[in-house]
Amino acid sequence: MEQLGSLLKFFIAIGGSIVSFLYGGLDSLLMIFTGLVVIDYVSGLLASGAEGNLSSRLGFKGIAKKIMIFALIAVAHFVDQLLGNNHLIRDATIFFYMANELLSIIENAGRLGIPIPDLLKNAVTLLRNKSK
Repeated sequence: MEQLGSLLKFFIAIGGSIVSFLYGGLDSLLMIFTGLVVIDYVSGLLASGAEGNLSSRLGFKGIAKKIMIFALIAVAHFVDQLLGNNHLIRDATIFFYMANELLSIIENAGRLGIPIPDLLKNAVTLLRNKSK
């Protein structure tokens, strides 16, 4: 049992090191973005399932896109490091993709017939305009 705890600590340390290297750490912006990515993927699955269009091929394509988005955020962090910026480009990149994720979540809710509050729509529009 003690070996299992040590092994778990080892993998957590490795994971933390990878996140720190790729993204400069796990701050609230990155955690919120990660949550939105998961919500978008799950809501897309639910909407596609409700419409009868659920496809493993499309699901794989969605995962591939999400992985590429996280790769681009890592690239933005590397550019920040080269230019001496403190997460400026990385954060702008996250805000850009965050606006897209929020818009997609709202679209998925609409596909399920769920009404969207105007306040939320306006907030997403504002975020999208700021991220451009």
